[in-house]
Amino acid sequence: MTTTPSTCCYCGVGCGVLIHSDGARVTGVEGDPAHPANHGRLCTKGLALADSCASLSGRALHPELRLTRDAARRRVDWDSALDTVAERLAGVIRRHGPDAVAVYASGQLLTEDYYLFNKLAKGLIGTNNIDTNSRLCMSSAVSGYKLALGADGPPTCYQDLDLADCVLLAGSNTAYAHPVLFRRLEAAKAARPDTKWIVVDPRRTDTAALADLHLQIQPGSDVALFNGMLHHLIWEGLIDERYIAAHTEGFDALKRLLRDYSPRQAAGLCGIAEAELTTAAEWFGRSPASLSLYCMGLNQSRHGTAKNLALINLHLAAGQIGRPGAGPFSLTGQPNAMGGREVGGMATMLAAHRDISNPRHRAEVAAHWGVPPERLSNRPGLPAIALFDALKAGRVKAVWIVCTNPAHSLPDLEQARQALAQAEFVIVQDAYADTDTAACADALLPAASWGEKEGAVTNSERRVSRVRAAVPPPGEARADGWIAAEVGRRLERLLYPDAPSLFQNSEPAAVFAEHAALTAGRDLDISGLSHARLERDGPQQWPYPAGAAAGQARRYEDGRFPTANGRAQFHVTPYRPPADAVNARYPFRLLTGRLRDQWHGMSRSGRVARLFSHAPEPTLDMHPADAARRGLKAGELVSVESRRGSLVLPLALSEDLPGG
Repeated sequence: MTTTPSTCCYCGVGCGVLIHSDGARVTGVEGDPAHPANHGRLCTKGLALADSCASLSGRALHPELRLTRDAARRRVDWDSALDTVAERLAGVIRRHGPDAVAVYASGQLLTEDYYLFNKLAKGLIGTNNIDTNSRLCMSSAVSGYKLALGADGPPTCYQDLDLADCVLLAGSNTAYAHPVLFRRLEAAKAARPDTKWIVVDPRRTDTAALADLHLQIQPGSDVALFNGMLHHLIWEGLIDERYIAAHTEGFDALKRLLRDYSPRQAAGLCGIAEAELTTAAEWFGRSPASLSLYCMGLNQSRHGTAKNLALINLHLAAGQIGRPGAGPFSLTGQPNAMGGREVGGMATMLAAHRDISNPRHRAEVAAHWGVPPERLSNRPGLPAIALFDALKAGRVKAVWIVCTNPAHSLPDLEQARQALAQAEFVIVQDAYADTDTAACADALLPAASWGEKEGAVTNSERRVSRVRAAVPPPGEARADGWIAAEVGRRLERLLYPDAPSLFQNSEPAAVFAEHAALTAGRDLDISGLSHARLERDGPQQWPYPAGAAAGQARRYEDGRFPTANGRAQFHVTPYRPPADAVNARYPFRLLTGRLRDQWHGMSRSGRVARLFSHAPEPTLDMHPADAARRGLKAGELVSVESRRGSLVLPLALSEDLPGG
């Protein structure tokens, strides 16, 4: 029996785990008491990892190819699969140009895998058409941080959960989505009972049920709420004028907007009592340390960036940032969404938070990779939704989907499935062969799963942790980075036969070292980190420059920000109602939430029977009065239709939802 320290593959908390194995299979998983993210705690999903890993149900075990569009896929050897993928991609590039190829990746990839795919797309193919499912959940948070603070990445750390005197949770059912952090919050409140919890959520979730103040706002009215709170802070003299003058700019323009958001007006837009709004503002503004925690309720929205900026405005105006227990803290949904952003694995950025439009930044990356600077495109690539639109329209001909299931998880499923049917060549690289997206694959490449490969991930508090292989992958499955490098080597021989290889060493430690060197001098500098350092000292936070003795737990403590003038930027954030209006045909708002014991599309967690005990089937929840008016009863099958599709679901009655 062997015990292997690693990191959980579910949410962005980044819990340390100890994997027990017999050399061939995982036999058990427990929390790692030495890991600073969780100190040994695990949620139900993490505790069930051994059950999902031990099962080969649905696993992709062999490469498969579809030789003609109408034929069934058949099993082939790895050389045939890799050669075919490279040849088909090269053919598309020669006929239609590099932007006819796209990669759609996942926040579940390890940093090294992400780095190799980013290098393959931008450095070899010459396209910025590489995006990720993190776009759907984190791009609003990224944009908010960059626009307001100058750089991506939370300025906070988990220790702030212990030190906050006021905790504002917005659009996050933390009890279900990030249970280990929620237990830490509970422990902090037990130790300091005067700590105030404010929960902003249209539903009375398990998180909201424990709040000192639950603001049950109308869906999508977050910007009006935060604007109204800031109006009250200004009126009552609860802003930090000294901090605003010394460390920010743009406040006067914001003040002019806020004249239209008195607490009464804002509360009316939100559908809450004025006294509730002013109480929240008083607690936030008068608290010695106010921390906000937010997730998909703010981020997954057409107005997600404005929601993030309006909340950050509150922190900057009250001086609630850059000190213990205070700051805007976006909770990451996936285990390595942040690592993917660090390596530039998105369509709108280059490695180490560089800008695609900046010639100096492109030249720096090109020099590091040893390619001509003109190889790197100066055009931003297609983000997730636009990528599938272009695939459907025929502008993108070939797509390589890695470790994600867009035929199940994109907002408009019919659009996504039509796009995949339209594509000239679809490569799906996944640990599972029975996903909705795998059914669309012309080439299915079997990937190693968690517990079967080596690398690193970065969690919500910017902490880099090692992921280790405890057992070999089953069948002929291979690590994602190995597959990317092997296709890359073949593709560069077809496109640039005389050029030196970009994939000379695809070993995870070497790839991490190459990535770390590219961050030197950047806001996320990890030039002092390596696999060896992480092995010796354990998980570390960035920035961690060369020569540092430790990483930086909390950012902007000196009041200087990585902007052109060193100041944070206030942004004018007018409230705009949700894009889809309620009308006679569509009289309801439709909300989504999280299941306590399941994760994302359930490709892994859905294979464990006991994880269905809490929520055995999907339901449509409705307020009892709304159901009674329509003559509907609990348990009946009802059809729910939106502008984009329909489902038939059993009805559940719940007073945790407001009417409508």
